[in-house]
Amino acid sequence: MSKTAPEAQQSLESFGYKQELKRSMSTLDLIVYGLVFMVPIAPWAIFGVVYNAASGMVPLVYITGVVAMIFTALAYAQMSKAFPIAGSVFSYVGRGIHPTVGFFAGWAILLDYLLVPTLLYVFAASSMAGIFPDVPQWIWAVAFVIINTVINVLGIGSIKLANRVMLGIQLVFVVIFVVIAMVALSSGTIPGAEFSIAPVWDAEKVNPALIATALSIAVLSFLGFDGISTMAEESTGDRKSGGRAMIIALLVVAVLFVAQTWFASALAAGTIAFSDDDVNNAFFLLVAQAAGSGWATAFLAVNVVAVGIANAVAAQAATSRLLYSMSRDRRLPAFLSKVNSRQVPLAAILSVSAISLVLVLFFVGQIAVISSLVNFGALLGFLLLHVSVAVYYLGKKKSKNYLLHLVVPVIGFLIIGYVLLNADITAKIGGILWLIVGGVVYAIFARRNGGATGPLPEHATATAGEGGDEVAAR
Repeated sequence: MSKTAPEAQQSLESFGYKQELKRSMSTLDLIVYGLVFMVPIAPWAIFGVVYNAASGMVPLVYITGVVAMIFTALAYAQMSKAFPIAGSVFSYVGRGIHPTVGFFAGWAILLDYLLVPTLLYVFAASSMAGIFPDVPQWIWAVAFVIINTVINVLGIGSIKLANRVMLGIQLVFVVIFVVIAMVALSSGTIPGAEFSIAPVWDAEKVNPALIATALSIAVLSFLGFDGISTMAEESTGDRKSGGRAMIIALLVVAVLFVAQTWFASALAAGTIAFSDDDVNNAFFLLVAQAAGSGWATAFLAVNVVAVGIANAVAAQAATSRLLYSMSRDRRLPAFLSKVNSRQVPLAAILSVSAISLVLVLFFVGQIAVISSLVNFGALLGFLLLHVSVAVYYLGKKKSKNYLLHLVVPVIGFLIIGYVLLNADITAKIGGILWLIVGGVVYAIFARRNGGATGPLPEHATATAGEGGDEVAAR
């Protein structure tokens, strides 16, 4: 059931905030946003790497991933229902456990959100260099930053339109690829290529080590669905719409990932492993073998647009909302919570763009380093999210729903904890340094604010969740 504007405003005001952002995102819009953020064609770029790591069972990796991440999606759904505000884990952990812990959860995932746009720009620029080798990569990166900033500044309406167009293009090419693969498999275009169950399950190859490797790859492949939570104050749905959208988007993109990689694995015709020269372009090489180099170039171009524009627009929007929320609670500079006449956090959007420009010029060609840092921030934020579910519902609300509020967060915590422990050492060092910086920032703003943690007096902030529940129950 949709929520009327007065009801939505009343719900938000119960947490001590004014309705400043424009409520125009339906549940379907949230699902589209989440799909675009996760990129339905994401397996194209990493197919060769995953194929080699998983002994050819790429679909199994994504099946493992969605099973693992559904626990985190369910945790998000529980906390977004309790606190339908824009701060994501910053708000969930801060109100579910303690404001100080919430700051560090928000600061951790901010590392993810700040670096994701940079990663996307660097990746897209690198891909464009493969198509136009004479143009410096930094020019492409700057062009993508400008395009995405304009789309975000124009408001939530332009973001919704961009999401729909970009998702439509990606889905069309998913269908084209499936058709290409089916024709190639039925006509014998690629010698030895055939459709079988082996890419999903090969008992001779499956072992604990492979599943562990698949888990680490898979969990990181689904990062992005959580961005839906940052759109809470722009949603027109009820308190459950955000969580519902996250779960649906996660399941839909999983089906798309599995279908595409199953057909691609079939086209690989029993390849043991891709060579170092081919591994990064394996998917596009398979398309070229099945349908010609022209189609391969078209798929590469769509991949660049999906990453450099569609995904980056969604990432920039999510990042700006997180900055807006943390600033509104007086944990970051006040100017970041300023909203313009288009009802978007303009200063936060421009700040993300400026940071991206600086980081892009510094990190061009260093995709692996950025990826590892992004992963650390997201995983630590997820870890604290699971703790907040148990603490808030079992401890504060005295819930008796032990399945959703104990079993689910415990399993989710163990999965995310395992992946985090096995993260790259560079990610761990960089992540720890980021948290140290966060400690300094926290101390500065805590001293400046005299210990205040939000826009309301301490007692009001502590009871805002209950007030929100009362509003929802009316």
